[in-house]
Amino acid sequence: MSRGREYDEAITIFSPEGRIYQVEYALELVKRGAPVSGVLTKQGVVLAAVETLQSSLEDRRFSKKLFEFDTHVAAVIAGNSPDARVLVREARYACQGNWMTYDEPIGIESLVASIGEILQQYTQNAGVRPFGVSMIVAGVDATGPRLLTTDPSGSYRGYKAAALGMNSEKARELLEKKYKDDTSLDDATTLAIDALKAAYSNDLKLENINAAVITVEEKSFRKLTEEEVKKHF
Repeated sequence: MSRGREYDEAITIFSPEGRIYQVEYALELVKRGAPVSGVLTKQGVVLAAVETLQSSLEDRRFSKKLFEFDTHVAAVIAGNSPDARVLVREARYACQGNWMTYDEPIGIESLVASIGEILQQYTQNAGVRPFGVSMIVAGVDATGPRLLTTDPSGSYRGYKAAALGMNSEKARELLEKKYKDDTSLDDATTLAIDALKAAYSNDLKLENINAAVITVEEKSFRKLTEEEVKKHF
């Protein structure tokens, strides 16, 4: 038992099975977060998130799950929101730095790789813990629309459609069944919200959904109004 506890408590030590337990615990935290989704199309990208309101008096416009990094790139998060704020700040610094250095918007994969490097550092140093958050990062750069996910280990992957948070396997099952390569941005928005419905264990309400799109034509982040969300809901 004492031998097992050593691997359980030390972030820098692999277990005999090649596992880092603290990273796995962080992934479990992500699975308990409110569901989020993202869908990629030839016309642009859609991001959607469930905002769990603590009170009927809470203003849902102040999103804790949907973040704009730059005009052409944004993210939704699943997991620990305070951890996410640190990564959001660093992502925005990276976007600003790219403008100052190269006078152009940062590439989506380059941005996600920089986030992944920060995440990885917190799996390799003693006295810290991994970030308890995963992200779906989406945007439009010189290569076209892109959608990638990160996790607490620092790894990232590209997807056509993705879902994170609680019951994400149900959301992914729906996305795999209904996603089409030629889907329109309008249909993709409906699909992203349907994925949230599939994942949410309680009755999902309209006022708990935030969504945004970034189109290839405008390359500009736009948060959907409540009326627009209602149309797809």
